[in-house]
Amino acid sequence: MGAIRKSFSIPVELNACIPPEERGVRRDGVKLMVIEKETGKIVHDVFYHLGHYLRKGDLLLLNNSRTIPAVLWTHCGKEVRLARSWTSGYWDVLIIGDEVEAGADLHFPNQLMAKIKNRVDGTPLWTVSFNQENELFFDTLYRHGEPIRYEYIDTPWKLESYQTVYASVPGSAEMPSAGRAFSWELLFELQKKGIKLGFLQLHTGLSDFCDDEYPVKPAVNPEYYHVPEETLKSIHAAKKVGGRIIAVGTTVVRAAESAILTGKAEGITTLSIGEHDQLQVIDGLLTGFHEAEASHLDLLCSLIDSQKLVAAYEMAIKERYLWHEFGDMNLII
Repeated sequence: MGAIRKSFSIPVELNACIPPEERGVRRDGVKLMVIEKETGKIVHDVFYHLGHYLRKGDLLLLNNSRTIPAVLWTHCGKEVRLARSWTSGYWDVLIIGDEVEAGADLHFPNQLMAKIKNRVDGTPLWTVSFNQENELFFDTLYRHGEPIRYEYIDTPWKLESYQTVYASVPGSAEMPSAGRAFSWELLFELQKKGIKLGFLQLHTGLSDFCDDEYPVKPAVNPEYYHVPEETLKSIHAAKKVGGRIIAVGTTVVRAAESAILTGKAEGITTLSIGEHDQLQVIDGLLTGFHEAEASHLDLLCSLIDSQKLVAAYEMAIKERYLWHEFGDMNLII
């Protein structure tokens, strides 16, 4: 993996900072790079031609977790990013701004208050308890919260820009962005071809702690997953007839592999997957383009040789593919 870490840097202009729809492109009109994992052959296409690379009997696994507006601002201007919820009223959060300490209170709109409890080991996160729970808390969150955005995005786009069309189970701090390019028309077209769809949930945490001292790795970023019984049956049925299991996003890979490895269809995963790991479920992956330092690249190398991935990423930069949640797509199959 060291080779790919050092092999590329993303030109600033390739950071997609605008949703495709806002630049006159349909969701399913973004570019698609297809990589044959065995040969490294690269094909350039558009996303609405995805069906050309799938076949009858294949199963697309999609994460239908819905993005929440995970940023709240205190009355004194601190940005608080929700990372994950453990029990009702208790969250792990990233507090951006001046130093804070256990026992302090954070005050938000709508009389929402959080008491800082303790630091989360090995991370810059804090556990806090809110004075509102359940429906009342989420009512405040949806009224006053906003989506997480990083430095390459200047404009505060609406929450709907951070949702997949099939998202239905609220819980992700950041959008499971690999599925963003799907339109309902494309999903229906794929099903007409005999390509099956299966849904699961993995509620994403934070992809960046905004602190170089604390890189985000699965071991310090536990995430909730659930693979419904119906989806597990679909996986077994597809395998039985020789269909391929295509994960839409690294979140789907981690959820599906966690379920098989642990024997638990629901739980908390810290599963880390790298180039030397043998995947038990997944045969192909649809994903975005990742930064050189992202742990996602380790996972990609469980499917494709790292040198082939390096060559593909160099080609993606040459061909002006766009990175990040509003960017272009990559199919490894």
